[in-house]
Amino acid sequence: MDFFGKKCMAAILKINSNARVMVHGDNLNDCVITWLEGTTPIPKADIEAKMAELPTEEEERIARENLKASAKAKLIAGQPLTEEEADAIVL
Repeated sequence: MDFFGKKCMAAILKINSNARVMVHGDNLNDCVITWLEGTTPIPKADIEAKMAELPTEEEERIARENLKASAKAKLIAGQPLTEEEADAIVL
């Protein structure tokens, strides 16, 4: 799934954590959202607003780099890692 699809799904799940949905397309205006298993459709305007609150692809990349740097510094200093830091260097 591309970045748009991941971000769109993340926004939908932030609005309704039980949503069952498939997203096809590369932008919100032209994408097809298929609501599954009786999930109540969410208006695209609501999804778009929630997507605006989520980090951009660049912000996510920088956050991952910062987490890896933090984990490396802690390993060198012999300090324990957070679970998130451990995931950043293992996954």
